[in-house]
Amino acid sequence: MTRKIVIVGGGAAGSSAASFARKTDRKAEITLIDMHKDIGYSRCGLPFVIGKEIPSYNDLTVYSESYFKMSKIDTFLETTVTQIEPKGKYIMAIDKNGTESTIEYDSLILATGADVFCPPIPGIDTEGVLPLRTIEDGIEIEERAKTSKSVVIIGAGLIGLEIAVALRERGLEVTIVEMLPYILPLVLDKDMAKDVHKELTDLGIEIITGCGVDEILGDEEINACVIGEETIDTDFAINATGVRADVKLAKAAGISVGKGIQVNKHMETSIPDIYAIGDCVECKHLITGEYILSQLGTTATRQGLVAGRNAAGQRDIFPGVLMSSVTKIHGLEIGATGLTKWAADRANIETVIGKMTGHTKPHYFPGGSKVKVKILARKDDSRVIGAQIVAREDVGHRVNMVATAIQSNMTVNELAKVDTCYAPPIADTLETVCLAAELAAKKL
Repeated sequence: MTRKIVIVGGGAAGSSAASFARKTDRKAEITLIDMHKDIGYSRCGLPFVIGKEIPSYNDLTVYSESYFKMSKIDTFLETTVTQIEPKGKYIMAIDKNGTESTIEYDSLILATGADVFCPPIPGIDTEGVLPLRTIEDGIEIEERAKTSKSVVIIGAGLIGLEIAVALRERGLEVTIVEMLPYILPLVLDKDMAKDVHKELTDLGIEIITGCGVDEILGDEEINACVIGEETIDTDFAINATGVRADVKLAKAAGISVGKGIQVNKHMETSIPDIYAIGDCVECKHLITGEYILSQLGTTATRQGLVAGRNAAGQRDIFPGVLMSSVTKIHGLEIGATGLTKWAADRANIETVIGKMTGHTKPHYFPGGSKVKVKILARKDDSRVIGAQIVAREDVGHRVNMVATAIQSNMTVNELAKVDTCYAPPIADTLETVCLAAELAAKKL
């Protein structure tokens, strides 16, 4: 009998699931439903379109309309799933014209994503306070930027800094406001965030840390933000305070929910034949064992791969996350994996740290960059548990190197002795990651 696979949500997770379900079962009936008109694109690329590094929003498409047609995946866009009936194994949906439909499934995959978090700031709903979550959001921000001179960015996470740089490079006066003591607090420790802070201020961006936005002023449209005792005039603002898992549909169906939808290593929920993936689910952290919300594009895509295969009859696993991430802020690359010192302290893990500054190329070869590496290890067994890396090039592969070390349960002494490559145009003779690991090993 032909297998019926239904996927709710067409973002990175849902589109990946549809693709790998089709590769696993060539005969299955696969249906993909999404409430938006645009699916299968990279949300992570939105700031870089606004910053004109990527020419068009169309260039963000990963899974095109023609791909879905070629793969015989039925797509229902601008359609909202209103109910899941697990006992009958069907869902109820309604399209933009109000037409209701019932769709049966053998396997159901929930990729409902996340909603923009609105912090409890008076005036947060004022016209001109914009999120950046969809292509439509990006277009609206671009339109605002054309007629504006200033903007306030609320939140100094990855998206907040990326959009701050994009708007600064379009000529706007940009102010970033972060409630915590320094920028990128979930990615870097304060000592490693200093170079990023300087990069932004050198670009002309004002940064206010340790203080949140207390109030947003404006009658019909925003005209200022109150920050402590200071009032900053602004033409618009970006809410970059993060997102919250969308679990409404799952919860109503009786699926177990915590911070997000709860799943096992096969991406199965508490109800048989229903899977969940992406920003709406909890993931196991590979170091602490804690269940967290990862909400990274890489996590969503890998979970989609696992759930798509399993919904189509395989038995693949998703082991968990290290929260490995990387970005580029103006000319500076920033990457991290595993735990920061703050996160390790919070998990009651005693650490030893190796911190080293080296070069991406030998000092005599033109075009190299300083690279700063911070390695964290457990004090009790010397195993690597985290890294933060800042340089102007080649950060991504170094982050991947440490993530591999963590997942392989390597000690800092073992990481220090990794056999790395060298050639003057590409890499220095002594890899800075290894030198930082050796320093941590010596402290142990």
